[in-house]
Amino acid sequence: MAYEEKSKAAPKNHGLSMENRSKLSVTGVEDVESFDETEVVMQTAQGNLVVRGSGLHIGKINLDAGELNVEGLISELLYEETPSSSGGFWSRLFE
Repeated sequence: MAYEEKSKAAPKNHGLSMENRSKLSVTGVEDVESFDETEVVMQTAQGNLVVRGSGLHIGKINLDAGELNVEGLISELLYEETPSSSGGFWSRLFE
């Protein structure tokens, strides 16, 4: 059997830029988990980022480039530690 070595992808850079608490640009975005007018939850290269506020909407999204823009009144930015990938859905459900 041939052994196939998988190379680890280099970690993506992650950055934030905000103007007047109304325009947020984020780089290093890997996925958007949920969004509505009061909260946007995204997975970044540095963990989950939660953006809270009012009247929020996604102005631009390009996951291939890892870019996302959020517009609206931004009141909170919160990083959540990503859970370890050991275990599946049921193990996370009953933690």
